[in-house]
Amino acid sequence: MKVYDIDGFPNPARVRIALAEKGATADVEFIPVDVMGGEHRSEAYRAKNPDAVVPCLELDDGTHIGQCNAITEYIDAAYPNGPSLTGTTAKDRARISMMNARAEDGLLNAVGTYFHHATPGLGPDLETNQCAEWGNRQKDVAQQTMAYLDDVLAENAYLAGDEFSVADITAFAGLSFADFAKVEIPATLTNLAAWREKVAARPSIAA
Repeated sequence: MKVYDIDGFPNPARVRIALAEKGATADVEFIPVDVMGGEHRSEAYRAKNPDAVVPCLELDDGTHIGQCNAITEYIDAAYPNGPSLTGTTAKDRARISMMNARAEDGLLNAVGTYFHHATPGLGPDLETNQCAEWGNRQKDVAQQTMAYLDDVLAENAYLAGDEFSVADITAFAGLSFADFAKVEIPATLTNLAAWREKVAARPSIAA
């Protein structure tokens, strides 16, 4: 398999963590995409992933899979070793999917919208049609979601229950992006802070 991405960006990080959790990193060739140079918007890259974003998974038969959630779902299903990241029962799968969506929409994507609209972001060549008002509103959404996740973690070891899942990966990436974008993570969210420290110690992340 090949993964087209850029090291250090939040969505590529989600895929790399999932691969490490499943013990599948060695099965992948990582192909760097020059996002800062606009390669992700090139005709050649769009032929692989019309979304013009990273990451993109290329299977051995030439199939391309875009969308981070679709990639991690494939990885979880294709590799039986390691923890189930998307759940094994109908209830677990639904709960993980729900919490992953909340972490993605309310935190990771909200921080991304703030970064791309209300800050210089990746620079004037890449950041077009900015709307600072919308970006700042999404910063508020991100911090509200942090408080919500803190409440969830008051009752659960992980975001979707007792087991680590893709929801935790997404939220962890969202908080890392918040640090980079200088979106404050309130010190009062002690459950979130303890969870983050625990997740950061996992071999898939600490390595």
